[in-house]
Amino acid sequence: MNSKLMNTKELLSRYAAGQRDFQNLNLVAANLRNVNLSGANLSGANLAKANLTGTNLSCANLTGTVLKGAVLLNTNLTRANLAKVDLAEVDLSKTNLRGNLSTKTVS
Repeated sequence: MNSKLMNTKELLSRYAAGQRDFQNLNLVAANLRNVNLSGANLSGANLAKANLTGTNLSCANLTGTVLKGAVLLNTNLTRANLAKVDLAEVDLSKTNLRGNLSTKTVS
């Protein structure tokens, strides 16, 4: 997998402009707190140790995404595709997981 580098500001600017395909991005330790990325395709992205507190990832494609050690406090993952997601070291106790397309995860 070839990961693409993009900073948070560029990601948010492109999302605001209507882009939704952000496959294989390298966003390790990114601060995406309280951001709306609903419907985004983040499949294969590396979000390890990212701060996703309060982030809206509803209906997002997170297939194969690395979320190891990410902060998912009050994150909205409603109807997100979580197939093959690495959720090691992630506390999901305050995360909205209603209606997920897949909850088969890798840990």
